[in-house]
Amino acid sequence: MQKIDNYDFSGKRAIVRVDFNVPLNESFQITDDTRIRAAIPTLKKVLAGGGSLIIMSHLGRPKGPTGKYSLKHIIGDIETKLGTKIKFAPDCMGEEAAELSKTLKPGEVLLLENLRFYAEEEGKPRDLAEDASDEVKKAAKADMKEKQKDFTKKLASYADCYINDAFGTAHRAHASTALIAKYFPNDKMFGYVMEGEIIAIDKVLKTPAHPVTAILGGAKISTKIAIIEKLFDVVDNMIIAGGMVYTFVKAQGGKIGSSLCEEDQMPLALSILEKAKAKNVKIYFSGEVVIADAFSADANTKVCLDSEIPDGWMGMDAAESTLKEWEGVLRASKTILWNGPVGVFEMEKFAVGTKKIATMLADVTKHGVFTLVGGGDSVAAVTQMGFADKVSYVSTGGGAMLEYLEGIELPGIKAIRE
Repeated sequence: MQKIDNYDFSGKRAIVRVDFNVPLNESFQITDDTRIRAAIPTLKKVLAGGGSLIIMSHLGRPKGPTGKYSLKHIIGDIETKLGTKIKFAPDCMGEEAAELSKTLKPGEVLLLENLRFYAEEEGKPRDLAEDASDEVKKAAKADMKEKQKDFTKKLASYADCYINDAFGTAHRAHASTALIAKYFPNDKMFGYVMEGEIIAIDKVLKTPAHPVTAILGGAKISTKIAIIEKLFDVVDNMIIAGGMVYTFVKAQGGKIGSSLCEEDQMPLALSILEKAKAKNVKIYFSGEVVIADAFSADANTKVCLDSEIPDGWMGMDAAESTLKEWEGVLRASKTILWNGPVGVFEMEKFAVGTKKIATMLADVTKHGVFTLVGGGDSVAAVTQMGFADKVSYVSTGGGAMLEYLEGIELPGIKAIRE
């Protein structure tokens, strides 16, 4: 397998799949540039090696070409970070894209317009009536498969080598993340983001220093079952926080007021506790929580045990005594994985627990603990607090990281390794 560090880029056009799916405000300004910053070392490596760059990405979930999701909005930001001017192809499949890529000189950079303006990128037929017959659906899928093949082939024709640096979409078998790789059998490789993600997650899953602690937050157990069970083979401690705590509490007979609860997952919650016992994993719940009488930033609040929440009240954040207990666990750990907020992080009033975890992780990292943070709100917390470079690794791929942690072979990774 080729490695970006020893590949000769001189005189070559490298087509690089990045994940520049960044949040934009109403004025189309980037509100979090983490993903762009992460990809810059890969892009600079190609240019420093005497190559030229063709950058491709998606943005949002457009159903066709639309100004709102145009990558033209982020050109200025990439130019500033890369330190060079960028050419722009306003249609990734147009004649202009083909011509611009063909005439690229070493050191030059071309950005292709949003790949998802074409349904072929994801390979799913659009505008298919919901009541379409199975026969019509089958024909549409077959037609899309052929179109996707042509789309992929054209993208591949722009370049001499392919780099996948979009970990955030590595779990999708899309044209630009998995299918294109086969057109570069001897000239395909991971970028530094992909390499870094794989190394960091493998460090937790395969070669961790013990004790290992996982902090899993978020609203629902149903989205975390596979991860919880997979991590039982790796971790010594698991802190289960956020909204999903209350399903466990209610399953064990506790009173949770009007807190979030997945009633249908209660039997599963009990079986998870049994498995933890069998695997000798110590599970920590919230203990004391901050509760509110409404799901609102202006709600009245008080503190009580997570199993004694009065009717009409709901759990919103971890309380101080709970955070103190968790801190003891984290300080005694050698490896920590954090995924998901421990409270209703989007409301300042209930972001205390999540911010405290971010602070703790930054602190223990200084003392040699390996800390991996992944998942939207956890990443947002460490980024907003300026701790992104104070933890060992911040994963840029939410869904991809979760699937990799579950032990699923990701199409974007498999395509490069094959």
